[in-house]
Amino acid sequence: MSSYDYDLLVIGGGSGGLAASKEASKHGAKVAVCDYVTPSPKGTTWGLGGTCVNVGCIPKKLMHQSTLLGESLHDAKSFGWQVPDGIGHDWDTMVNNIQDYVASLNFRYRTDLRTNKVEYINSKAVFVDEHTVELTNKRGEKSTKTAEKFIIATGGRPKYLDIANDRDLCITSDDLFSLSSPPGKTLVVGASYVALECAGFLVGLKFDTTVMMRSIPLRGFDQQCAEQICSYMEENGTKFIRGAIPSSIERAASGKIKVSWKPSTGEGEMASDEYDTVLLAIGRYALTEQCNVAAAGVKITSSKKILGTGEGAGSHEQTNVPNIYAIGDVLEGRPELTPVAIQAGIMLARRLYAGATAPMDYELVPTAVFSPLEYGCVGLSEEDCIAKYGEDNIDVYHQQFKPLELTLPGRGDNASYVKVIVDKKDSDRIVGMHYLGWNAGEVIQGFGIALKLKATKADLDALVGIHPTSAEIFTTLSVTKRSGKDFQAAGC
Repeated sequence: MSSYDYDLLVIGGGSGGLAASKEASKHGAKVAVCDYVTPSPKGTTWGLGGTCVNVGCIPKKLMHQSTLLGESLHDAKSFGWQVPDGIGHDWDTMVNNIQDYVASLNFRYRTDLRTNKVEYINSKAVFVDEHTVELTNKRGEKSTKTAEKFIIATGGRPKYLDIANDRDLCITSDDLFSLSSPPGKTLVVGASYVALECAGFLVGLKFDTTVMMRSIPLRGFDQQCAEQICSYMEENGTKFIRGAIPSSIERAASGKIKVSWKPSTGEGEMASDEYDTVLLAIGRYALTEQCNVAAAGVKITSSKKILGTGEGAGSHEQTNVPNIYAIGDVLEGRPELTPVAIQAGIMLARRLYAGATAPMDYELVPTAVFSPLEYGCVGLSEEDCIAKYGEDNIDVYHQQFKPLELTLPGRGDNASYVKVIVDKKDSDRIVGMHYLGWNAGEVIQGFGIALKLKATKADLDALVGIHPTSAEIFTTLSVTKRSGKDFQAAGC
């Protein structure tokens, strides 16, 4: 009999924590999940399921879908549908329906834990030592629990600017998706995928929206693709202020929020404007100090993340404390993606309780950005390929095109783009694939397995495309950047 309350205690009820806890329980472990959401500065809170379900992927994709439907209404006229003019959008209906769906997911996750014999503890867990946590529930009542092993899966929360009034007057993605009234004229501060996605659907819903960037858009992604997204957004109504950061935020006499800014270089004149809403999307921080990992002896990096010590620089998710593990966004150097946390959590649980040995593979993970011009990619960016292989040792095949579906409405001229990067010294093995266009996530998902299986450009050329689709362009690429030839598609 164990001297601990649990074999495994998971701190964090997001996608990774839930997946790991259920898998461990299936293999006979006595498991509990501690999950507690500290309200945002605006007082927003939510239920079980973590960032993705409540204030991330799910509501974001649904709001993005709302804008796509609006575009479809306009496109429908070109296909013969008699759509009346002046059709409007109701913010409250959208938000209420999305929040109802999210609530149904919260309920399902609680039911799943019960079905899988995982105890759910709605309390904040703080380490006392490597085998003990202190729990505090929403009434402030405290208790302690012990476990043989722990998994830290606390994820992260949005950063603030740390200037006067930012927490009082600004919101983050924690607040946007349940906002009780339309945001009106909005300033989005940041250049992350969260910033561009949120700005994109706000413009699509007809809100005057400006994006303020300190430096480059979509850091870590292919910069040609990132800039093409920004160009598309700008052409379709998004305003951009580049090379600037807010220096002050205050309540104006008009009742709006006055934001003043200066160039990020520190040189140049001050400028200002007033907004109804200021959304901060400047990055996220890991929730490690909030659960006092230091008390358990767990070391964190300067970025507050946990550095794994297992084989492959953290591939086994084990911290420097042997009985404590970490998965998801709190783990240093790993993709901050929901499916990554889920897969890592399941594989970790199997290694701990089912005798498995296979480590999580963090390489070649496909992903997508749901900006107005969607972006899907797998493998390396062009910049990273040049840095890793050398510019002379890669070839970049590319083509701009216009999806057939947009030919009748007459929009999106050569906005879509595909890029395939190959390693010339390794039989033209594909090391990066990038797609800009509609349904980007759906398109790039299937190609992800090709890179896992070390596909070459010849393999792609031998693949017969499905016609007429956008994805088929990957199978017919012939123009390289090196050739300097025209890379715009002429038609089917």
